[in-house]
Amino acid sequence: MSGVPVLRMESVRKSFGGAVVLRDVDLEVAPHTVTALIGASGSGKSTLLRCANLLEEIDDGAIWLDGEEITDPRTDQDAVRRRIGVVFQAYNLFPHMTVLKNITLAPRRVHGVSRAEAEARARELLERLGLGGKASEYPDRLSGGQQQRVAIVRALAVRPRLLLLDEITAALDPELVGEVLTVVRGLKDEGMTMVLATHEMGFAREVADQVCFLEDGVVLEHGTARQIFEEPRQERTRRFLRRIVEAGRL
Repeated sequence: MSGVPVLRMESVRKSFGGAVVLRDVDLEVAPHTVTALIGASGSGKSTLLRCANLLEEIDDGAIWLDGEEITDPRTDQDAVRRRIGVVFQAYNLFPHMTVLKNITLAPRRVHGVSRAEAEARARELLERLGLGGKASEYPDRLSGGQQQRVAIVRALAVRPRLLLLDEITAALDPELVGEVLTVVRGLKDEGMTMVLATHEMGFAREVADQVCFLEDGVVLEHGTARQIFEEPRQERTRRFLRRIVEAGRL
């Protein structure tokens, strides 16, 4: 099983109305690696993640999770989603629930974990992510960075095989970005398999094992972080990175 990609996408196409958002996308994500999706807004990064989690139905192609074709019509999509954690740029925490209840809801209701086990796992993760004293707080009492860390804890609480992160720092004030990125670094060190869409180019360069540059729904170029950021092959990739450098974001 070690040689099988955790996630594989082959010739994936997705349109909304007449607009093609993903065009014959091929992607492989090896176990215990981080793949960064970079590119301008509207290039297809978020849609790719939503297709990987079956939140969007693809029009053509196929997707595999641990060697199982999850786009097969006979697939239990809910069972697939239980193996994939997702964190969006909007925290999507339930405001009427405490942090602890937000985190334990899915393990208890969806995965059938006992209250005691779910709460023990939640408290362990909160402690690890620097939120040990926040279990009884409500989301509106937390900073944006703290709420995003709670959202990450909620995704990790179900022990996902794959973690998808969609622009998780985009809605944060600049001074809060660092604390969330520190969490992602820690997850990488622990061997979590992740695919992240990000505009944080310096961070992608630092943590990613593989970088994919998307343009108009196409993976125009992919390679190691060093190759993409230092020796991009495509002129379009070079122009994109030049603008990033000129803007002081790399």
